[in-house]
Amino acid sequence: MLKCRMAPHPVSTPDESREISFKEAFWVWARIGVLSFGGPAGQIALMHRELVEERRWISDGRFLHALNYCMLLPGPEAQQLATYIGWLLHRTWGGLVAGGLFVLPGFLMILALSIIYGAYGNVLWVSATFFGLKAAVLAVVVEAVVRISKRALRNAAMVSLAAAAFVAIYFFEVPFPAIVLGAGLLGLAAERLAPRLIPESLVRRGETSAGYVVDRMIAEGKLAHIGTRATRTIAVTLAWLGIWAAPTVLCLVLLGPDHVFTQVGLFFSKASVVTFGGAYSVLAYIAQQAVEVYAWVTPGEMLDGLALAETTPGPLIMVVQFVGYLAAFRFESALSPTTSAVIGSVITTWVTFAPCFLWIFAGAPYIERLIGNRWLNAALSCITAAVVGVILNLSVWFAVHVLFERVDEVRFGPVRTLIPELGSVSVVSVLIAAGSALALLRFHQGIGRTLLAAAAAGLAWRLALV
Repeated sequence: MLKCRMAPHPVSTPDESREISFKEAFWVWARIGVLSFGGPAGQIALMHRELVEERRWISDGRFLHALNYCMLLPGPEAQQLATYIGWLLHRTWGGLVAGGLFVLPGFLMILALSIIYGAYGNVLWVSATFFGLKAAVLAVVVEAVVRISKRALRNAAMVSLAAAAFVAIYFFEVPFPAIVLGAGLLGLAAERLAPRLIPESLVRRGETSAGYVVDRMIAEGKLAHIGTRATRTIAVTLAWLGIWAAPTVLCLVLLGPDHVFTQVGLFFSKASVVTFGGAYSVLAYIAQQAVEVYAWVTPGEMLDGLALAETTPGPLIMVVQFVGYLAAFRFESALSPTTSAVIGSVITTWVTFAPCFLWIFAGAPYIERLIGNRWLNAALSCITAAVVGVILNLSVWFAVHVLFERVDEVRFGPVRTLIPELGSVSVVSVLIAAGSALALLRFHQGIGRTLLAAAAAGLAWRLALV
């Protein structure tokens, strides 16, 4: 079933009366979940290509509007963006399916690999299997950065702001929340003092973007669930707070505060609300706590877990699932080590992603309500430009680590930069990336087919070296 869905999807003539069935959306979200390699840059690129360019479900304006909100939230922005768009299309169930299927393939794959790791140690063949995928995803990322930049950076001021954001985060390691806050305040100041610098909003309340399904349905009043009601917001917030806390509270009551299930539930619940700016911003904190404070994993095992998360589909924060698995695997209890580990893995994943649904289901209606507000447009226009710089930062980081086998981090006072060793360039990765770019851009092949071909090429190369 998935195989036939991986065929290319040419852009068709817009059908002004078209609506999207839940079944159609289910399989598209499943496809995106299976193909969501490459970290946040690759995942955002994939969704933009699938939902904006090829299927025309949602316009650039609404896509960027939703992305801006998700970038402000703690947690994996790409998964929350999928949840947001799924909620727009099919209410709460649509959001659950979109966000859940974004995580499920990676969860199942990491769980299987964790079981093998717990039993046999390092899983070296995983890197061989996914070697070619990274190079192919790089082509998708570059294409998306170019396309998003064309839509978001519509004057010299926005281009300058994106460049400044890139320099701030790449060279000076300015925290992502500070960049977003500064860009938003700059937008508000510009709206007051120099409004000509602010581009016109890409989307307005009640406006129809020709050929885009979600935008047309909202303009026609067919998506009434995006309205705001205080009673609904309170009910949604209380319900999801309960869902989020349920497994940890249950373990605390039944097993006590010292049981590993309770400890991973409490720790990763706390970690899930401090992951502003994506997984990279909190991984150092998680690694330090997991290794030095709780002694759940060794430094080498933490790196192995990160490698698994980077080479499997889904958000990079899925590395916490690996940590939760090993923590419970080594805890002495009446359960078998593997059974205990699987439960620990599930609890960790639950408390990591449950709050993501809370932020979207409670907050998205208010974000939709603010569309068209000139002050919000000014703030979000600048935030969008800054986000382009941040995505470019992720893309450069990803490209350097894909195309070179050895990369040094060099510091000159407050300035940090990555300098690849030219002699360590991976010629095979360069060739696979170039071939993938040709397949996608010149021959218009589907992402699924391109990624499968790249994975096969990478695996064949690694096997030939054995």
